[in-house]
Amino acid sequence: MKDPEHKTVLLHEAITALAIKPDGIYIDGTFGRGGHSKLILENLGAEGRLIAIDRDLTAVQYARQNFTDARFSIIHAPFSAIEKIARQENIVGQVDGLLLDLGVSSPQLDEGARGFSFQQDGPLDMRMDTTQTMTAASWLMFAKEQEIADVFHEYGEERYAKRIARAIVEARNKQDLTSTTQLAEIIKTAHPRWEKHHHPATRCFQAIRIFVNRELHELPDCLAGALKVLTIGGRLAVISFHSLEDRIVKKFIQREASLPEALRFLPMTKEQLTKEYLNSKLRRVGKAIKSSDTEIATNPRSRSATLRIAEKIA
Repeated sequence: MKDPEHKTVLLHEAITALAIKPDGIYIDGTFGRGGHSKLILENLGAEGRLIAIDRDLTAVQYARQNFTDARFSIIHAPFSAIEKIARQENIVGQVDGLLLDLGVSSPQLDEGARGFSFQQDGPLDMRMDTTQTMTAASWLMFAKEQEIADVFHEYGEERYAKRIARAIVEARNKQDLTSTTQLAEIIKTAHPRWEKHHHPATRCFQAIRIFVNRELHELPDCLAGALKVLTIGGRLAVISFHSLEDRIVKKFIQREASLPEALRFLPMTKEQLTKEYLNSKLRRVGKAIKSSDTEIATNPRSRSATLRIAEKIA
């Protein structure tokens, strides 16, 4: 299989964040084209183990053809199923590190037939898992105008969501919506104010993709599962690419690593309080990490990337 050009974002930063043990058990929850998995394997010893997960069958096929290491296995599933997968593999509470690289991958964007990009003509699909029934086209053809507007506003933070949703409904009443360029042109015509260096369809395409793939519903389920599958001292490393994802990750870490409200104003130091008393499950590791200027120059898609790290302590 030909591998589309793909540059793994925050590669070395993410692997460093995992603090890999040679004999550890690790999960790459978003295999993609295996950039992170490859470097994890290079840091593992003979007794180490890496389980990769991806909901995209093309990525799974790529992994099976190109990753033949006995320490590696790939599972076709959404990362929200991490607890179920860990139970099947009998590794609940034994995982030393979980890595998530969120959002759409470069191969998905670059392949017009997948329908993720408004820059290439292709079917209006946008499914990460092509075994699921609903596509972008099938949803847009039957969704109510207000539902479309709500998705654009909530997941794309689009100011002109109502106006664009109205234009889409008017257009679909005249002809079926089947292609990415067709939808992009409708949005472009309806959008009254274009942002510099941004196609007017950017936010709406992002919103549809997130909705069709339930991305912001999958993420909290995965994070909750991480608390159960990680061992004490296990690391969670999450790379996000827009504010909605990052907000979920940030709040999750804050919630699981913070003092209970009733204890915040007691005249005691954190050292005086036991982990059991604090009831915290995570420890935040460092501050959020952004891509360097050098990486951004060679890979513009890394510009919005944010890496957050936490360690399980209870």
